[in-house]
Amino acid sequence: MSRVYNFSAGPAVLPEEVLKSAAEEMLDYKGTGMSVMEMSHRSKAFEEIITSAEADLRELMNIPDNYKVLFLQGGASQQFAMIPMNLMKNKVADYIVTGQWAKKAASEAAKYGKVNKIASSEDKTFSYIPDCSDLPVSEDADYVYICENNTIYGTKFKELPNTKGKTLVADVSSCFLSEPVDVSKYGVIYGGVQKNIGPAGVVIVIIREDLITEDVLPGTPTMLTYKTHADAKSLYNTPPAYGIYICGKVFKWLKSMGGLETMKARNEKKAALLYDFLDQSKMFKGTVEPKDRSLMNVPFVTGNAELDAKFVKEAKAAGLENLKGHRSVGGMRASIYNAMPYEGVEALVAFMNKFEEENL
Repeated sequence: MSRVYNFSAGPAVLPEEVLKSAAEEMLDYKGTGMSVMEMSHRSKAFEEIITSAEADLRELMNIPDNYKVLFLQGGASQQFAMIPMNLMKNKVADYIVTGQWAKKAASEAAKYGKVNKIASSEDKTFSYIPDCSDLPVSEDADYVYICENNTIYGTKFKELPNTKGKTLVADVSSCFLSEPVDVSKYGVIYGGVQKNIGPAGVVIVIIREDLITEDVLPGTPTMLTYKTHADAKSLYNTPPAYGIYICGKVFKWLKSMGGLETMKARNEKKAALLYDFLDQSKMFKGTVEPKDRSLMNVPFVTGNAELDAKFVKEAKAAGLENLKGHRSVGGMRASIYNAMPYEGVEALVAFMNKFEEENL
């Protein structure tokens, strides 16, 4: 069985070189006589893995020295609670709701304090990003929260909201490391790694040091306090060691590819190929306002549920996997993360062209 083109939104495609390298080290990591899966997280070998992973990530993203990098568990969804528990000093937060995950994050935060939804695109099924240049930011808000790239709906903030001096918190799960970012514009930038960086089970949190305090909401568990993990350098308990090891390999791969500027150019080229086809197609239509289109997740429809199902089935038979849209919106979605080669998008467009000719 040869490898397929995997358009899954997450867990998602990983670079083949990374998988091959991990396979070679599966039974014996660098002469230790054991797999990374088996080694103590307190060992010299693992200390080197996590230290170099952090150093490479800092270099890739140009992370300022006053930010901590934490490798945690619980996925992005656990951060929905961890953020208010640690940051809601005034018990007020502003949320910009541009999709399912921001909506879930807002309802979780509402358990801990007052949540103001200061902008939303729910009126048009989250198919656009609202204008965030002059929002009614609450004077006593502890932070302003966004989900920067919306995996389900295929939208992306091209400009960060004007938070009027308030701390910006961003979930970047599905656009992590897809292009350069200015980390200093955020108080917290975090994401589950299973879309663009590694296997499910790790969430990376990049947090400004002044936001890491002992002053958390009463009853916050030790494990859900950022200070616990920052003080212990992500080794307070047994971390998701193998996942961190794969993330580290992906960071090295990204560096070898030329870093985030190069990835952005590659991603723009791949996305343009698919969007250009959608814009001229008589059968397929993109569902997002062109100015707000994501480079990572491309949803599209035929307008006919039976035809959509036929497309997904025939695409699978042609080696184009996981093109079914999220259950909440239907249609199709192609996730074209960093590790998806240009040839994969070419194969998809060629198949769509053929399908259109045969079914119009």
